[in-house]
Amino acid sequence: MNPTLDLIHNHKSIRKFTGQPIAPEQLDAIFQAAQAASSSSFLQAGSVIRVTDQAKRAKLVELTGGQPWVGSAAEFLVWCADFHRHQQVAPEAKLGYTEQLLIGAIDTALMAENALVAAESLGLGGVFIGGIRNHPDEVVKLLGLPRQVIPLFGMCLGHPDQAPSLRPRLPQALVVHENSYQQELDRALLAKYDEQVRRYYQTRPGSAKVMTWSEQVAATLKKESRPHIRAFLESQGFIQK
Repeated sequence: MNPTLDLIHNHKSIRKFTGQPIAPEQLDAIFQAAQAASSSSFLQAGSVIRVTDQAKRAKLVELTGGQPWVGSAAEFLVWCADFHRHQQVAPEAKLGYTEQLLIGAIDTALMAENALVAAESLGLGGVFIGGIRNHPDEVVKLLGLPRQVIPLFGMCLGHPDQAPSLRPRLPQALVVHENSYQQELDRALLAKYDEQVRRYYQTRPGSAKVMTWSEQVAATLKKESRPHIRAFLESQGFIQK
């Protein structure tokens, strides 16, 4: 279709990187792309911590569940919802509302996706790291994050040293609804997709996981993930009202 769509359609998570650094001008372009993302009410409620200290990187490998690419990637970025900046601009600001948490999370996610697409357009690769929320209190201390700032996820960036196959996405007919929500799931279409995902895992080099998408959903959602998150959000000044 066009180079932009080709790039987006061919997104792959990269976890193995060469030792080559990212050029400063490339990193600057990536951050510019991040800041060009849409922002609710122009609040620009996201910040990013570039972690270059190797001791901190090593600690983040541990805090994210032992993910070695957090330490080996050329760059590791921690993306944060940030209302501390607003509090300094407007000390009288009323903060702590749940809607502000949503705004911060959405603004930050849009920034990060822009950054990753920009990186991929430069021949780089990366992967999002949700494990940054495994021990958010310790991440806050490690990175010196004040109240009204929460780490949402990390991102590894670097020059790819692998070429994984595309992971199949849900059929568009199960995702795109017209005018109203299609409440009855198309089970036959889902079954075809489940088989496609099973085959993907079977043929993926080095994969120990062989399951359908439905089985993966059931395994992931059978219990609450990270039950400490609500208390952490409250401790950082969010969802108090």
